[in-house]
Amino acid sequence: MPDGPAPGVRPLPLQPGAQPQPGALPPQGQRGRGLTPAGAAALGAAAGLVGGFMAETAGAPARGLDAVRERRREFNQGAAAVYQEPGRTIVQDDDRFFVRHDENERFRMLGAAMQTEQRGDDIVTIWRRPDGDEIVTITDLNGDLIRRYRRAPDGTEVIIIDNRFSGPPRSFLDDVVALPPPAYEIAPERYVVDAGMADERLLYDTLSAPPVAPIPRRFTLDEIRYSPDVRAYTRSVDLNAINFDTNAWEIGPDQAPKLNALARALNEAINRNPNEVFLVEGYTDAVGSPVDNLSLSDRRAQSVADTLTRAFGVPPENLVTQGYGAQYLRVQTSGPERRNRRVVVRRITPLLNGQNGR
Repeated sequence: MPDGPAPGVRPLPLQPGAQPQPGALPPQGQRGRGLTPAGAAALGAAAGLVGGFMAETAGAPARGLDAVRERRREFNQGAAAVYQEPGRTIVQDDDRFFVRHDENERFRMLGAAMQTEQRGDDIVTIWRRPDGDEIVTITDLNGDLIRRYRRAPDGTEVIIIDNRFSGPPRSFLDDVVALPPPAYEIAPERYVVDAGMADERLLYDTLSAPPVAPIPRRFTLDEIRYSPDVRAYTRSVDLNAINFDTNAWEIGPDQAPKLNALARALNEAINRNPNEVFLVEGYTDAVGSPVDNLSLSDRRAQSVADTLTRAFGVPPENLVTQGYGAQYLRVQTSGPERRNRRVVVRRITPLLNGQNGR
């Protein structure tokens, strides 16, 4: 497996004796069993970090995993362990690992005019595109993404991500949603498409397709990021032809052309529907520690997204990234395996909006 209620309406609490339905949120009284992003951020704040994230050194971002390890800090809260490193927080909770990153880091690395200000309990960051449009990203004080939209000079707004329906903050574990495996009739090679074997039309069809089976409700971005059962309801494109140096995440000039057809398909989809959102996922093989692999995979996903924007003009606001380390191995082995070191791209717009059609 690759890695309900109407939109905007939270599921009702369970009645006594009732059984939870797949995809339902846990009742309020059963939440908080794990570490929340706010708790992780608080531990970082105690060490002088802002919003739970350690900033990259100005003008000298970390290069290579060894440089990241040198700056990594570890904290503990109960049974949970928190690892802070430049731009990222990694949490081990209940034997599961989660990585979250600074939602504005990709925009900051692209340069151009960018401003950030605090408005009440929100952090509002505005990044100005070369065409004059503004990309507004709103996070809470802990760095969790609340809303992102594009605003044209005439004031017209296009909502890209809106997590305001999600309710009170939950733990990382509570954002893991259980769903039954989707029943679909398409061929396996059309469910997970090999980018190296596909033309631009197949890539576009894959990245504009509706869910392969009906979804019960809309999901938050974090629920999609942390729930393989939810992501399994979408088709995906596998970029296993992209090769990274050991313990590195940068894409060399010889690798970038391999993204050309994918970028054209993404741009066509975004031109037709400006609020499309695509998740770029990073994976490693099983060699190395879970913390190192999560950090490495998350940075590789961001590197692919950066290259799609810099080299091919894919709008950065329509891409989100997430690393999964050695979770969800394609080839079940604890040794080195190139097929497990891959990047995957999928369309998550219908998951965010609760739409079963195009």
